[in-house]
Amino acid sequence: MSLYAWGLLALFLVLMLAAAWPLGRYMAALLEGRHPAWMRRIEAPLYRWAGVDPQRSMPWTRYAIALLAFNALGALLVYGLQRLQAVLPLNPAGMAAVSPDSSFNTALSFVTNTNWQGYGGEATMSYLTQMVALAGQNFFSAATGVAVAFALIRGFALRSAEGVGNFWADMTRITAWLLVPLSFVVALFFVAQGMIQNFDGYKEVQALEVTAYQQPKNGPDGQPLKDASGQPVMEDAKTATQTLAMGPVASQVAIKMLGTNGGGFFNANSAHPYENPNGWVNLVQMLAIFAIPAGLCFTFGRAVGDVRQGWAVFAAMTVLFIAAVLIAIPAEQAGNPLLTPLGIDPQAANMEGKEVRFGPVVSALFAAITTAASCGAVNAMHDSFTPLGGLVPLVLMQLGEVVFGGVGSGLYGMLIFAILAVFIAGLMIGRTPEYLGKKIESYEMKLTSVAILVTPIVVLLGTALAVVVAPGKSGIANPGAHGFSEILYAFTSAANNNGSAFAGLSANTPFYNTMLGLAVWLGRFGVIVPVLAIAGSLAAKQRLPVTAGTMPTHGPLFVVLLIGTVLLVGLLNYVPALALGPVVEHLVLWGGK
Repeated sequence: MSLYAWGLLALFLVLMLAAAWPLGRYMAALLEGRHPAWMRRIEAPLYRWAGVDPQRSMPWTRYAIALLAFNALGALLVYGLQRLQAVLPLNPAGMAAVSPDSSFNTALSFVTNTNWQGYGGEATMSYLTQMVALAGQNFFSAATGVAVAFALIRGFALRSAEGVGNFWADMTRITAWLLVPLSFVVALFFVAQGMIQNFDGYKEVQALEVTAYQQPKNGPDGQPLKDASGQPVMEDAKTATQTLAMGPVASQVAIKMLGTNGGGFFNANSAHPYENPNGWVNLVQMLAIFAIPAGLCFTFGRAVGDVRQGWAVFAAMTVLFIAAVLIAIPAEQAGNPLLTPLGIDPQAANMEGKEVRFGPVVSALFAAITTAASCGAVNAMHDSFTPLGGLVPLVLMQLGEVVFGGVGSGLYGMLIFAILAVFIAGLMIGRTPEYLGKKIESYEMKLTSVAILVTPIVVLLGTALAVVVAPGKSGIANPGAHGFSEILYAFTSAANNNGSAFAGLSANTPFYNTMLGLAVWLGRFGVIVPVLAIAGSLAAKQRLPVTAGTMPTHGPLFVVLLIGTVLLVGLLNYVPALALGPVVEHLVLWGGK
């Protein structure tokens, strides 16, 4: 890696830690209900009107039912707004109603914090849909993830408790006192740096030069003409103008990053200059992605009464992240080795799919960050990365996105691996495994197995089906190993609630919209429900005293054990699939073929 790459990585890690530490303290206060009295006075009438007692802790079953019902209603709202947007206000571009299959996919995607987008935002969604349906779910889906993390933390911290907290109180406090204030501040910074925020109609501007292109030719009946083989007949056309999309962009971009949502206002996402105007905005966007997930590590340590436990989880995540970056950046800097014999600098030529403002180093760092967290925002086209460069974001997602991960989901995912790690250690030394004084027994291990296995089952079965049926194969634009990688990436991204894509796959079809919609739902709630069950089981247990035989879970040995568990258990499920995709592609490329 270049000196610039090392410096950028070091700067990012320092700033991330500087933001995460105080944020972790603040979130611990929200978790324990120790936030300022004036906040509680504002909350009080909301709870009274809703008939909610915020002090009444829910059993994990009621907590899960409330969570599922809230998210199901959110999905129906997002679906309905898309289908009705043509007759609703705040639609200056006259966007038509979104198709049923695309509406289904988008509704489930945004509710599950995935934000997979099979459409171009500026060409599909009205301002009302963007603000109320999509940005609204950016807040609620992020708050849902943090609420589940709060419930699991309480499972470790409480003793002989019947509940894991109040879902409605958690959602209110996380949304009102964490996500909204942070988003407001970040959005103001974005606007100050040139990101647009308006309700103007789209602008028609004079281009600097005339652009020639081809378009389908229509017959006298206004329908596209087709040749003898059924292909559309094309005609030459020219234009001297360009349409510039407007809209309330900064407010949506702020929460898409802070909530690790990733859904862009524009199709080009954070590569679009209106969503990512300059290097300072790019840096803040990267920091925003990791701020809450990293801060939750310290929230965990404070809530369980041992900050060292939070540092151990943070250290494991940081080591895995740095390792990923040390592969991704050199891979993109190396570029295509077949260019060297031609006298071309591979690094200088490796700009396909990348913004000239950012280049290979920043693009690779952004890719690692957005897929380590379940964000999915992109400032470069992952489909254009080198095979190893594309392998890194794929693997980071397949680890369950526990390397900081999504807001809430990263922490509770890593804690599931921590439970598995202490179970494995207990088998090695012949002791009943314990984590933070709570015995890990057969019930917890069965639920842990479900939480870990549900995602790879969805990914691998979905990929297998897509590569053998005609509707799945028809979306492949690049036959061979790369086309397989595109499908594997799509289902990996969906089931792990990331939302980024290789994008060479034509996925806006009824087949992929339906399959990926089901994948995002199962990948989200197929993990959340077992995690809540584990939280309820742990909360009901007594906390055992530390003895000479208790394995420390805050030192370097446990960090190594946790990293090993994540790599061995989280990744081994995918090794055969990876061998068929990016690994083969890398060997072919460097073999000169």
